[in-house]
Amino acid sequence: MSGHSKWSTIKRKKGAADAKRGKIFTKLIRELSSAAQQGGGDPDANPRLRLAVEKARAANMPKENIERAIKKGTGESNAERFEEVVYEGYGPGGVAIYVETLTDNRKRTVGDVRHALTKHGGNLGSNGCVAYLFEKRGVLYFDRPATDVDALLEAALEAGAQDVVESDDLIEVTCSPGDLESVRQALGQRGFEPADAAVSMEPTTTVALKGEDARSMLALADSLEDLDDVQNVYANFDIPEEELAEFA
Repeated sequence: MSGHSKWSTIKRKKGAADAKRGKIFTKLIRELSSAAQQGGGDPDANPRLRLAVEKARAANMPKENIERAIKKGTGESNAERFEEVVYEGYGPGGVAIYVETLTDNRKRTVGDVRHALTKHGGNLGSNGCVAYLFEKRGVLYFDRPATDVDALLEAALEAGAQDVVESDDLIEVTCSPGDLESVRQALGQRGFEPADAAVSMEPTTTVALKGEDARSMLALADSLEDLDDVQNVYANFDIPEEELAEFA
């Protein structure tokens, strides 16, 4: 089992804890506004916005906050506008790191990202230096203990999914990005509701890490994700399950 898959479980648990503290609201508001800015304010006609609204509801964001964030994106209220900027670099052991941000100040954001990388043994690279090591995919996450894996596998393949990966706590169903919504709807009709769903940058190859490099990489991932401007962090590390459990 890939350490990267195990890290998906840990990140989801961390995200739930952050939501309880209200920390995740800043990122969700930016995603809602950006999605509305790019594709309009109607969730039924804007799959990215619909996904953002569902995530906001799952984090117990008040309805008025969601509506206000959407209005910011569509220009119905005076507010700062965010642009999508990707930063690429390297972490401990040569791990490839791909960081998606929404920012209203590029200078601040690149400084914060560079500082986090340098502090934990990494460095910022040029555009395109690691992007080729990742593939954009739709991913649906299901809680393993409450799911009939065989039935989900059958339903997922019939729905047009590409793969199903199982770990102790999590099942990941992957598909092409454009099929995410149709696969989700098809699985929902079969009684399988994902705990989360997203368009993700999945690594096509991994770098094995242990010991201090592993510890530094996890600290770096946390440091990057703690930045308000950072929406998503992807990395191609593979850390043994026992070490991930210890560090987590």
